[in-house]
Amino acid sequence: MSVAPESEEGAAVGTFIRHRTNRGLRRSVLAAAVSLTGADQVIAADLPANQGAVDWYTGAQQQAVDDSWAVAVDGSTSVTSNSSAFGSLTVTASPGGPPTQSGVRVRVEALAGTYSYPGQAVASRVTGYQQEGALLTGYEWIWRDAALAGFIGFNVRSNQLSIPDPGNPVVGTGVGLKVAGSFYANPTDRTMVSAYGSYSTKFNAYYSRFRVGYMVADGVYIGPEALFLGDDFFRQYRVGAHLSGVTFGPVQMSIAAGYVNDRVQGSGYYSSVEARAKF
Repeated sequence: MSVAPESEEGAAVGTFIRHRTNRGLRRSVLAAAVSLTGADQVIAADLPANQGAVDWYTGAQQQAVDDSWAVAVDGSTSVTSNSSAFGSLTVTASPGGPPTQSGVRVRVEALAGTYSYPGQAVASRVTGYQQEGALLTGYEWIWRDAALAGFIGFNVRSNQLSIPDPGNPVVGTGVGLKVAGSFYANPTDRTMVSAYGSYSTKFNAYYSRFRVGYMVADGVYIGPEALFLGDDFFRQYRVGAHLSGVTFGPVQMSIAAGYVNDRVQGSGYYSSVEARAKF
Protein backbone atom coordinates (compact mmCIF):
# COMPACT_ATOMS: atom_id res chain seq x y z
CA MET A 1 0.00 0.00 0.00
CA SER A 2 1.36 3.42 -0.92
CA VAL A 3 -0.65 6.49 -0.16
CA ALA A 4 1.74 9.37 0.05
CA PRO A 5 2.43 12.24 -2.62
CA GLU A 6 5.64 12.77 -5.77
CA SER A 7 5.41 11.84 -2.84
CA GLU A 8 1.71 10.67 -2.10
CA GLU A 9 0.79 12.70 -3.38
CA GLY A 10 3.58 13.42 -3.94
CA ALA A 11 3.82 14.61 -4.08
CA ALA A 12 4.27 14.16 -5.60
CA VAL A 13 4.34 15.19 -6.80
CA GLY A 14 6.83 17.99 -9.75
CA THR A 15 7.24 21.61 -8.93
CA PHE A 16 6.54 24.41 -11.29
CA ILE A 17 7.40 28.03 -10.84
CA ARG A 18 5.44 30.73 -12.54
CA HIS A 19 6.98 34.11 -13.29
CA ARG A 20 4.64 37.01 -14.05
CA THR A 21 5.77 39.94 -16.18
CA ASN A 22 3.88 42.95 -17.54
CA ARG A 23 3.44 41.10 -20.80
CA GLY A 24 2.48 37.69 -19.53
CA LEU A 25 3.58 34.68 -17.57
CA ARG A 26 6.55 32.40 -17.63
CA ARG A 27 6.60 29.12 -15.86
CA SER A 28 9.13 26.69 -14.74
CA VAL A 29 8.57 23.23 -13.57
CA LEU A 30 11.06 21.29 -11.57
CA ALA A 31 10.20 17.76 -11.14
CA ALA A 32 11.14 14.23 -11.21
CA ALA A 33 8.78 11.84 -9.87
CA VAL A 34 6.64 10.53 -6.47
CA SER A 35 4.93 8.53 -5.80
CA LEU A 36 6.38 11.25 -3.93
CA THR A 37 7.39 13.52 -4.85
CA GLY A 38 6.38 15.86 -5.10
CA ALA A 39 7.22 18.11 -6.03
CA ASP A 40 10.72 19.34 -7.82
CA GLN A 41 13.34 21.79 -9.18
CA VAL A 42 16.67 24.00 -9.57
CA ILE A 43 19.53 26.26 -10.26
CA ALA A 44 19.09 29.94 -9.58
CA ALA A 45 17.13 31.89 -12.16
CA ASP A 46 18.43 35.28 -13.33
CA LEU A 47 15.11 37.12 -13.47
CA PRO A 48 14.09 40.76 -13.03
CA ALA A 49 13.55 41.63 -9.38
CA ASN A 50 10.00 42.87 -9.93
CA GLN A 51 8.71 39.52 -11.09
CA GLY A 52 6.54 37.36 -8.85
CA ALA A 53 6.80 33.60 -8.60
CA VAL A 54 4.21 30.89 -8.12
CA ASP A 55 4.90 27.27 -7.22
CA TRP A 56 2.48 24.91 -8.97
CA TYR A 57 2.69 22.40 -6.13
CA THR A 58 1.59 24.79 -3.39
CA GLY A 59 0.36 27.76 -5.43
CA ALA A 60 2.47 30.08 -3.30
CA GLN A 61 3.39 33.43 -4.80
CA GLN A 62 6.36 35.61 -3.93
CA GLN A 63 6.58 39.37 -4.30
CA ALA A 64 10.06 39.08 -5.78
CA VAL A 65 12.03 36.26 -7.33
CA ASP A 66 14.81 34.85 -5.17
CA ASP A 67 17.48 33.88 -7.68
CA SER A 68 19.93 32.59 -5.07
CA TRP A 69 18.41 29.15 -4.44
CA ALA A 70 19.91 26.01 -5.94
CA VAL A 71 17.90 23.14 -4.43
CA ALA A 72 14.16 22.77 -3.83
CA VAL A 73 12.96 20.57 -0.99
CA ASP A 74 9.33 19.45 -0.88
CA GLY A 75 7.70 17.63 2.00
CA SER A 76 4.20 16.24 2.45
CA THR A 77 2.13 14.30 4.95
CA SER A 78 -1.19 12.54 4.44
CA VAL A 79 -3.50 10.89 6.97
CA THR A 80 -6.76 9.01 6.42
CA SER A 81 -9.49 7.84 8.76
CA ASN A 82 -8.88 4.40 7.22
CA SER A 83 -5.81 3.89 9.41
CA SER A 84 -3.03 5.11 7.14
CA ALA A 85 -0.39 7.81 7.60
CA PHE A 86 2.39 8.62 5.15
CA GLY A 87 5.09 11.23 4.71
CA SER A 88 7.38 12.04 1.80
CA LEU A 89 10.43 14.17 1.05
CA THR A 90 11.63 15.20 -2.41
CA VAL A 91 14.80 17.03 -3.45
CA THR A 92 15.03 18.32 -7.02
CA ALA A 93 17.81 19.99 -8.97
CA SER A 94 18.30 21.44 -12.45
CA PRO A 95 21.93 20.56 -13.25
CA GLY A 96 21.95 21.89 -16.80
CA GLY A 97 20.87 25.48 -16.17
CA PRO A 98 18.29 27.76 -14.55
CA PRO A 99 15.00 26.08 -13.56
CA THR A 100 13.14 28.82 -15.44
CA GLN A 101 14.36 27.35 -18.73
CA SER A 102 13.66 24.03 -20.41
CA GLY A 103 16.23 21.44 -19.46
CA VAL A 104 17.26 18.32 -17.58
CA ARG A 105 15.90 17.68 -14.09
CA VAL A 106 17.16 15.26 -11.42
CA ARG A 107 15.06 14.14 -8.48
CA VAL A 108 15.56 12.09 -5.31
CA GLU A 109 12.50 10.88 -3.40
CA ALA A 110 11.89 9.23 -0.05
CA LEU A 111 8.61 7.96 1.41
CA ALA A 112 7.60 6.13 4.57
CA GLY A 113 4.33 5.26 6.23
CA THR A 114 2.13 2.79 8.03
CA TYR A 115 -1.33 1.37 7.43
CA SER A 116 -3.63 -1.29 8.83
CA TYR A 117 -6.52 -3.31 7.43
CA PRO A 118 -8.74 -6.28 8.34
CA GLY A 119 -6.94 -9.39 7.09
CA GLN A 120 -9.58 -11.58 5.47
CA ALA A 121 -7.30 -14.61 5.16
CA VAL A 122 -6.04 -14.42 8.75
CA ALA A 123 -9.19 -13.19 10.54
CA SER A 124 -7.15 -10.51 12.28
CA ARG A 125 -6.14 -6.89 11.79
CA VAL A 126 -2.86 -6.53 9.90
CA THR A 127 -0.48 -3.59 10.21
CA GLY A 128 1.80 -2.74 7.32
CA TYR A 129 4.98 -0.68 7.14
CA GLN A 130 6.29 0.80 3.92
CA GLN A 131 9.52 2.55 2.95
CA GLU A 132 10.53 3.69 -0.51
CA GLY A 133 13.31 5.61 -2.21
CA ALA A 134 13.62 6.70 -5.83
CA LEU A 135 16.13 8.33 -8.16
CA LEU A 136 14.84 9.79 -11.42
CA THR A 137 16.00 12.01 -14.22
CA GLY A 138 13.93 13.74 -16.84
CA TYR A 139 13.33 16.75 -19.00
CA GLU A 140 11.05 19.72 -18.61
CA TRP A 141 9.57 21.83 -21.37
CA ILE A 142 8.58 25.37 -20.42
CA TRP A 143 6.31 27.74 -22.30
CA ARG A 144 4.85 31.10 -21.34
CA ASP A 145 1.73 29.73 -19.64
CA ALA A 146 2.44 26.02 -19.26
CA ALA A 147 5.06 23.45 -18.34
CA LEU A 148 5.35 19.74 -19.10
CA ALA A 149 7.87 17.31 -17.61
CA GLY A 150 8.64 13.60 -17.98
CA PHE A 151 10.87 11.39 -15.83
CA ILE A 152 12.30 7.89 -15.70
CA GLY A 153 14.40 6.07 -13.12
CA PHE A 154 14.17 3.36 -10.51
CA ASN A 155 12.71 2.93 -7.05
CA VAL A 156 13.45 0.60 -4.15
CA ARG A 157 10.37 -0.33 -2.13
CA SER A 158 9.96 -2.37 1.04
CA ASN A 159 6.68 -3.58 2.56
CA GLN A 160 6.48 -5.54 5.82
CA LEU A 161 3.43 -6.89 7.64
CA SER A 162 2.90 -7.38 11.37
CA ILE A 163 1.66 -10.93 10.69
CA PRO A 164 1.78 -13.03 7.50
CA ASP A 165 -1.26 -12.45 5.28
CA PRO A 166 -1.65 -14.86 2.33
CA GLY A 167 -4.22 -12.50 0.84
CA ASN A 168 -1.74 -9.65 0.45
CA PRO A 169 0.91 -10.14 -2.28
CA VAL A 170 2.55 -6.76 -1.63
CA VAL A 171 5.26 -7.97 0.76
CA GLY A 172 9.05 -7.84 0.61
CA THR A 173 11.73 -5.58 -0.83
CA GLY A 174 12.61 -5.05 -4.46
CA VAL A 175 13.61 -2.67 -7.23
CA GLY A 176 11.32 -1.39 -9.95
CA LEU A 177 11.39 0.83 -13.01
CA LYS A 178 9.58 4.09 -12.34
CA VAL A 179 8.18 6.67 -14.74
CA ALA A 180 6.38 9.91 -14.00
CA GLY A 181 4.98 12.98 -15.67
CA SER A 182 3.65 16.36 -14.62
CA PHE A 183 1.78 19.22 -16.28
CA TYR A 184 0.88 22.73 -15.22
CA ALA A 185 -0.98 25.51 -17.01
CA ASN A 186 -2.69 28.83 -16.35
CA PRO A 187 -5.63 28.97 -18.77
CA THR A 188 -6.35 32.50 -17.53
CA ASP A 189 -4.66 34.97 -15.20
CA ARG A 190 -6.78 33.73 -12.27
CA THR A 191 -6.98 29.99 -12.90
CA MET A 192 -4.62 27.03 -12.73
CA VAL A 193 -4.66 23.39 -13.80
CA SER A 194 -2.14 20.78 -12.68
CA ALA A 195 -1.71 17.04 -13.10
CA TYR A 196 0.84 14.51 -11.88
CA GLY A 197 1.13 10.77 -12.37
CA SER A 198 3.65 8.01 -11.67
CA TYR A 199 3.93 4.26 -12.18
CA SER A 200 6.41 1.68 -10.87
CA THR A 201 6.81 -1.89 -12.03
CA LYS A 202 7.43 -2.89 -8.41
CA PHE A 203 4.01 -4.09 -7.19
CA ASN A 204 2.47 -2.21 -10.17
CA ALA A 205 2.17 0.86 -7.97
CA TYR A 206 0.52 3.95 -9.44
CA TYR A 207 -0.37 7.42 -8.21
CA SER A 208 -2.09 10.35 -9.90
CA ARG A 209 -3.46 13.70 -8.82
CA PHE A 210 -5.47 16.35 -10.68
CA ARG A 211 -6.11 19.88 -9.45
CA VAL A 212 -7.85 22.98 -10.73
CA GLY A 213 -7.92 26.25 -8.86
CA TYR A 214 -9.22 29.79 -8.87
CA MET A 215 -7.18 32.65 -7.41
CA VAL A 216 -9.11 34.12 -4.47
CA ALA A 217 -6.25 36.26 -3.17
CA ASP A 218 -2.82 37.25 -4.38
CA GLY A 219 -1.16 33.92 -5.15
CA VAL A 220 -3.75 31.88 -3.23
CA TYR A 221 -5.80 29.28 -5.12
CA ILE A 222 -8.77 27.22 -4.02
CA GLY A 223 -10.46 24.43 -5.94
CA PRO A 224 -11.20 20.70 -6.26
CA GLU A 225 -8.75 17.83 -6.51
CA ALA A 226 -8.99 14.15 -7.37
CA LEU A 227 -6.49 11.36 -6.68
CA PHE A 228 -6.22 7.76 -7.86
CA LEU A 229 -3.65 5.39 -6.36
CA GLY A 230 -3.04 1.71 -5.82
CA ASP A 231 -0.88 -1.37 -6.35
CA ASP A 232 -1.29 -5.15 -6.59
CA PHE A 233 -3.24 -5.19 -3.31
CA PHE A 234 -5.18 -1.98 -2.81
CA ARG A 235 -7.03 0.53 -4.97
CA GLN A 236 -8.15 3.91 -3.74
CA TYR A 237 -9.58 7.18 -4.96
CA ARG A 238 -9.95 10.52 -3.23
CA VAL A 239 -12.06 13.56 -4.00
CA GLY A 240 -11.63 16.78 -2.07
CA ALA A 241 -10.66 20.44 -2.07
CA HIS A 242 -7.32 22.21 -1.78
CA LEU A 243 -6.12 25.60 -0.60
CA SER A 244 -2.77 26.42 -2.19
CA GLY A 245 -0.48 29.39 -1.84
CA VAL A 246 -0.33 29.98 1.90
CA THR A 247 3.11 31.39 2.74
CA PHE A 248 4.88 31.47 6.09
CA GLY A 249 8.18 33.25 5.61
CA PRO A 250 10.31 31.24 3.18
CA VAL A 251 7.97 28.22 3.30
CA GLN A 252 5.13 27.77 0.82
CA MET A 253 2.27 25.53 1.90
CA SER A 254 -0.81 23.74 0.61
CA ILE A 255 -3.57 21.94 2.51
CA ALA A 256 -6.27 19.57 1.27
CA ALA A 257 -9.05 17.41 2.67
CA GLY A 258 -11.89 15.29 1.39
CA TYR A 259 -13.49 11.89 0.89
CA VAL A 260 -11.57 8.64 0.34
CA ASN A 261 -12.78 5.25 -0.87
CA ASP A 262 -10.54 2.22 -0.45
CA ARG A 263 -11.14 -1.26 -1.90
CA VAL A 264 -10.08 -2.91 1.35
CA GLN A 265 -11.07 -0.36 4.00
CA GLY A 266 -14.17 1.21 2.48
CA SER A 267 -15.10 4.89 2.84
CA GLY A 268 -13.42 7.51 4.99
CA TYR A 269 -11.77 10.91 4.99
CA TYR A 270 -8.30 12.21 4.24
CA SER A 271 -6.23 15.30 4.89
CA SER A 272 -2.84 16.39 3.60
CA VAL A 273 -0.31 19.14 4.21
CA GLU A 274 2.49 20.05 1.80
CA ALA A 275 5.38 22.47 2.16
CA ARG A 276 8.22 23.70 -0.04
CA ALA A 277 11.47 25.50 0.74
CA LYS A 278 14.35 26.59 -1.50
CA PHE A 279 18.04 26.61 -0.63
